[in-house]
Amino acid sequence: MADLTTNFLGISSPNPFWLASAPPTDKEYNVRRAFEAGWGGVVWKTLGEAGPPVVNVNGPRYGAIYGADRRLLGLNNIELITDRPLEVNLEEMARVKADYPDRALIASIMVPCEEAAWKAILPRVAETGADGIELNFGCPHGMSERGMGSAVGQVPEYIEMVTRWCKQYYDRPVIVKLTPNITDVRKPAAAARNGGADAVSLINTINSITTVNLDTMSPEPSIDGKGSHGGYCGPAVKPIALSMVSEIARAQETAGMPISGIGGVTTWRDAAEFMALGCGNVQVCTAAMTYGFKVVQEMIAGLSQWMDEKGYESTSDFVGMAVPNVTDWQYLNLNYVAKAKISQDDCIKCGRCYAACEDTSHQAIAMSEGRVFEVIDEECVACNLCVDVCPVENCITMVQMQPGEVDPRTGETVQPDYANWTMHPNNPAAQAAE
Repeated sequence: MADLTTNFLGISSPNPFWLASAPPTDKEYNVRRAFEAGWGGVVWKTLGEAGPPVVNVNGPRYGAIYGADRRLLGLNNIELITDRPLEVNLEEMARVKADYPDRALIASIMVPCEEAAWKAILPRVAETGADGIELNFGCPHGMSERGMGSAVGQVPEYIEMVTRWCKQYYDRPVIVKLTPNITDVRKPAAAARNGGADAVSLINTINSITTVNLDTMSPEPSIDGKGSHGGYCGPAVKPIALSMVSEIARAQETAGMPISGIGGVTTWRDAAEFMALGCGNVQVCTAAMTYGFKVVQEMIAGLSQWMDEKGYESTSDFVGMAVPNVTDWQYLNLNYVAKAKISQDDCIKCGRCYAACEDTSHQAIAMSEGRVFEVIDEECVACNLCVDVCPVENCITMVQMQPGEVDPRTGETVQPDYANWTMHPNNPAAQAAE
């Protein structure tokens, strides 16, 4: 069977599934239950400096976005970092690490952007035996209004500065957690590398207001008639996370930098996708909060079975394999031609493909007597909309036309599918080189 043991920054864990810094990792009781359920590691909920206590709201902290079947698609939270005393958290972390030496335990930290504050807390964290630290530069609510969290993560110079302090006063791996609330995530990632960071983790939550209560006219979650922006997470943010991960993985300034993937990981397949785009492991929060800690057992079983089927002996065999296939639009092969095909055996005659194509796309699907739907090749541009709206998986597929066939839409002969698109004659860069 496939070996899911993961080595990330020299930190070994029995599998690549870690719990992210969040309510599920707020205390010893939770973390012990998580490890017993099978999680490979945890990032302890963000610690703050000793001093005035953090005070969370005593009311709703989460807002939700649901699918049509009330399946949870996203959570918006307004919870701050841990409101438990620093001393208590450190004592619990030390006990947990001593009892579970084979599991990864990372301390998430957020203190003011002052060297003295970091210099004071880092030795205390080191005494717990934690395997590393994660710098929370991503929280978009509450703490950012106090000059921490994403207020730091949006300024590359601050990221580099604080990372240097941490590498100076702490001798174990330093992971920088990045905010998605920024135009170009490559810049803070490069700043983290310049500061000496051992890895980056992303994405943190997205600045959001999920819903407005139209009776009270206040955003949800509502506290005494008022609401605030919060951090959005869950399955809905996964596409954004994958894109940002891929940008860091293929950027020259950050190529090869270890990445811990975060953002909507709910199944083993989600995890495999993050890892294929360069992540050495993944962090999970919303799935655990939705289904409980034992959801990791399905993730472990699914990833193991898929790896066996593909012949991968370890996770390192496929980490980063998809990165070379991520490119910019201008390098896509314009000689590639495909057409939609509808399986009449699988079609349930709902007409979604027809309505979508006729009203909003290219009028490339005809409906004949008996609600039989067929593709009009002359009009089909293979946009994939019919595939995406069809409720029956694999009922509609995109079939590549072979070189030498005549494209009925243009009357032109299909050209070879160039393997090396960088030298493709339609590539502007190749034309300029000539």
